[in-house]
Parts: sequence; C-alpha cells; structure tokens
Amino acid sequence: MNSKIKTQLKISLGSIIPIIFIVFLLSIFVVPVTVGTMMLFFLGSLFLIVGMALFDIGADLAMNKIGEGMGIELAGTGKRWLILFTAFLMGFLVTIAEPDLKVLAQQVPAIPDKILILTVATGVGLFLMLAVIRILNGLSLSLILMILYSLILVLSFLIPDQFLGVAYDSGGVTTGPITVPFIMSFGVGLSELRLDKDSSNDSFGLIALASGGPIIAVMILGTIFAPENATVTEAASSEIVTMQDAFSVFADRLLLYIKEVGITILPLLGIYGFLQILTGRYRSHERLPILIGFGYTWIGLSLFLCGVNEGFSPLGRQLGYQLGQLSHSWILIPLGMAMGYYTVKAEPAIQTLHKQVASVTNGTIPPKDMDLALSVGVSLSVGLATVRILYHINLMWFVLPGYALALVLTRFVSKLFVGIAFDSGGVASGPMTSTFLLPLCIGACQARGGNIMTDAFGLVSLVALTPLIAIQLMGLKYQYRTKKAKQSVLCREDDEIIIDFSEDSEVEG
Repeated sequence: MNSKIKTQLKISLGSIIPIIFIVFLLSIFVVPVTVGTMMLFFLGSLFLIVGMALFDIGADLAMNKIGEGMGIELAGTGKRWLILFTAFLMGFLVTIAEPDLKVLAQQVPAIPDKILILTVATGVGLFLMLAVIRILNGLSLSLILMILYSLILVLSFLIPDQFLGVAYDSGGVTTGPITVPFIMSFGVGLSELRLDKDSSNDSFGLIALASGGPIIAVMILGTIFAPENATVTEAASSEIVTMQDAFSVFADRLLLYIKEVGITILPLLGIYGFLQILTGRYRSHERLPILIGFGYTWIGLSLFLCGVNEGFSPLGRQLGYQLGQLSHSWILIPLGMAMGYYTVKAEPAIQTLHKQVASVTNGTIPPKDMDLALSVGVSLSVGLATVRILYHINLMWFVLPGYALALVLTRFVSKLFVGIAFDSGGVASGPMTSTFLLPLCIGACQARGGNIMTDAFGLVSLVALTPLIAIQLMGLKYQYRTKKAKQSVLCREDDEIIIDFSEDSEVEG
C-alpha cells in the first residue's frame, strides 16, 4: 500500500507542478497577486496533491468494485424493473450529494438551490435509466446521442439567453469525482453479462447520457423561472497576513468538507451494505479493503475539495480580474489555454477513465494519448471561453457547430471511441473546472464589465464539448493506423505466397 501511495503522489505532483509554475510566473511578471492569496494557493496545492492520491486509491479499492459488483448482480437477476429503478435511485442520490452541483446552485440565485439540485438529480436519474436500457438492449449509442443533443439544441432556442450557460454547465458539474467512478464501473458490470461482441464497447456511454439529462431538465426549469435578476455572489474572503492565518482558514473549512463528503459517500456505503446483505457477494478478506477504500475516498476527496475551493478558487478569480484589466487583455486567451491544458490533468476522475479504457482495450490506447487529446480539447475550450468574454459572443455560436461536428463524427468513428469520447466530456468538466477555471472567467468578465450569466457561464459546457471532438479525431487516427497495418500485413502475406510459388516452380522444372 505504501508503494501505491508513493506512486499516486508522484502522479498527482506531476499533474499540479505545471499549474503552480504558470501561476508563479504570472504573479511575478504579468499580474500582481496578493501574498495572502498565494499562501492559500500553495497550501491548496499541497492539499490537492495528497487528496488526489488518496482518492484514486480509494476509488480502486471501493467505488469501482462496488459499482461493478452491483451491475453484475442486478443484471444477473433478470428483473429489468429492479435494474431500472436502482439506476434511477442511484443516479438521483449520488447527484444530490455532488459538491460541484452545490457550487453551481449557489451561483444561480434566481432559482432556489434545492429546486435546482432536485431538478438536476431527477434528470441524471432518468437518463441513467435510458443508458441502462441502451446497454441491456444493445441500442446504438450514436443514434441516441443524435436524438438527445438534437433535442437539447432545439430547446436552446426556447430559453432565455441568461439561462443558457447555466443549463449547459449543469450537465458538466453533475459528473463529478464520486459519480464518475461508480457509474462507469456500474456500466462495466451490466455489460459483462452480455456475451455479444459489442458488450465491452457498450460499457461506455453512461456518463454521456447522464450528462445530457440535467441539461434538458434545467432548460425546462429555465422556462419557469426568469433569471433576469440573477447575480453571482462573491464569498467573503478572510484577511491572510501570516502562514498561521492561512492554516487557520484551511483547518476551519476542512471540517466542513469532511462533513459534506461524508454525506456524499453515505448513499454509496448504504448501497454496499444492501448489496452485501442481499447477495453476500464479497468474502471476508474483501470487505476490509473496501471499507479502507471508503476511508481513503472520504479523506482524499475532503482534502481535494478543500484545496481547490479555498486555494484555487480565490486565485482564479483574482487572476482573471487582473488579466481582464490589462490594456493588452488579449493575453487572457493564450494564458487561459495554457492553464486549461494542464488543469484537466488534475481532475480526479481522469485516472478512472484511463483505467476503464485500458481494461476494455487491453492497453492498446495509451493513457498519454488520452491525456494529450483531453488536454488539447480543454485548452481549446478555455480559449473559446475567454474569446466569448472579451468579445461578448453568444454561447450558441460555439455550441451549435461544436455538437454538430461531434455528432457527425459519430457516424465515422467506431462505437468504442464514440462511448469514450462522450464519457470523457463529463469526466473533463470536474471540480478543477468549476472551482478554478470558472472563477478565472468570472473575474475576467467582471473586470471587462460583462454580463456574468451570459458571458462567463458556459465555460463548463465548452470544457465538456471539446473532448468529444478531440477523442473522436484520435479515434479516426487509430482506425487509419489499424487499417494501414492490416493492409501491410496482407501485402507481406501476398509477397510470401509469390515467393513460395516461384520456388515450387523451379523445383518442378
């Protein structure tokens, strides 16, 4: 276990160091950042590094095993009503407790927090049921995605512009660090009992459909609540003068995150207990590691969320505001792209995606290729978000052609890459996006005197969109290489036949 912790700490450190380096250079050469904010940032980075490592170990020990085991047991019952009801209940309960959703709800005062959270949770539950129906019946993911996003694009023209970004962002924040490992492994468990050739490919796609449900649900809600008077409230910041002040902030807030994360994982612990009592699936030597995994998940996610919320969020807002005030504010675009490129590497659910892809493809898709595609995609999305802020461009000018291209690509890419691509969009738009990149855009928007609801919100949706295109393009590249390799093998076989034939002819002569 100690060696595993060391390995994960190295991975976490490698993900965070580029962000620290960029911020450090910016604070010296480009924009002034207060010492107190930098203290919080460095402490937050430490919390984030340790939290990422512990969370990833916990997801391996507990979340993935329980989700997969639950999928296998439910599929084995053959009772579809039970499978669908459990999928809805699981999606609903886990979404209610997602920390990212609470952050988004607090930013939209035009709608009561509870109503927004319940609406999003209902959307996730219903569309998770749809995802399960697709797996059980082997339905085309590409076709369902086309219908789903066509409906979303039509609804986009029927809701107020000020609510558009919030609706699209809701789809990204629901697939957070708790939801992703559990739902993805649940899909693997369901698909394992299907014996056809496409069963492993169909294990992907649950995150994609679970992300689409909240968008539609919130769009419908947006026709009821008028968001004209909605404003974004800023949290009161503590005065940080000494390192002791910074530690006090983290010590006070950490207790709150421990409580919130405990509430988040409680439904999953209940699901594990219910599954164990009902089926006795896990033997005595497996139970303790699973409980230890829950402990790692609890501590790791608490540290991670405390680090990004208390250390990264204030810095993101201050950096964005300072960059937005510069006379050469265009610099916000390349700097935002650079931060987006490295920030996605720190998303806690990325490792879960890598492991499932490696498992299904037997390691033929290297994590470094996935990382590159996701980083380029998110970098582009942050660049587009900053362009929107600087030039007040409507979100639909990016969303409409973006989803159109993503859906067209589904007709040319294999089922496997379609599922991976649309799942990766939800995975990429995690807590690092909502608590670091979104505050960066909000700060820049405030400095430019823009409308936060129309100009800043929508970043999460762009972060969720660009990986759909980037991963599918990577899939086209892999398909071309595979086809070329097959042709090369056939050519070599033909050459051998010709040689053998000529030798036989000589012998006979």
